[in-house]
Amino acid sequence: MSIRYTPESVVIADTPAAILEWAACHIEHVGLIRGPHLFAGPGRTATLPCWPRGALEVAAGHGRGAAGRTYDWDRIHRARDQALRIFAETLTGHPVDADEPADATALHREVIDRWSAEPGRTAEDAARAFRTAAVRADHALF
Repeated sequence: MSIRYTPESVVIADTPAAILEWAACHIEHVGLIRGPHLFAGPGRTATLPCWPRGALEVAAGHGRGAAGRTYDWDRIHRARDQALRIFAETLTGHPVDADEPADATALHREVIDRWSAEPGRTAEDAARAFRTAAVRADHALF
């Protein structure tokens, strides 16, 4: 069952492919902003970042949980970390391996942030990259 994107949704994706697709919808909705106005503008709040790594975090539930719902946060965080890896590898076109496994998530975040900061980068570029990564995640064996 696919998750339908809405910025107010309390349903949180728990697979890498669903997180990546949700992030694509989110970045299309809020746009891509850099610099001091990261959280400014229509559809943007402190919990709805408008940059690629922020969109992944929002897709994985950051700032969206509901008090009355139970979430499997361990599963969601594992899926988020896998989505980060697949997205970073999609952006670079090759595996992104850290020297130490504990450093992998930080390295994936750095790759995504560097890609996001390139001049001329658009929300459409990010959404397209998220969807490409989502297709890869759909076929990945974890």
